[in-house]
Amino acid sequence: MSQPDVKIFSLSTCSHCRATKKFLGECTIKYEFVNVDELKGDERKAIIEDVKKFNPRCSFPTIIIGEKVIVGFKEKEIKEALGM
Repeated sequence: MSQPDVKIFSLSTCSHCRATKKFLGECTIKYEFVNVDELKGDERKAIIEDVKKFNPRCSFPTIIIGEKVIVGFKEKEIKEALGM
């Protein structure tokens, strides 16, 4: 079984974002991430609009695993979405 695509919208200063990345790394899960606070101008505005499509409150981390959206570091939900 192949792993679903995993994308994280995060902030570089967010402890929950760091915990999510650390957890995925420990589970050897491949993922993409964007530190939204490190973007500037139009690029940042575009990414924030993307985040709002998944999470209208635009809070972090916003994690997309396949079709599932998880807001916050919720280990149990992440494991379930990954089929672990």
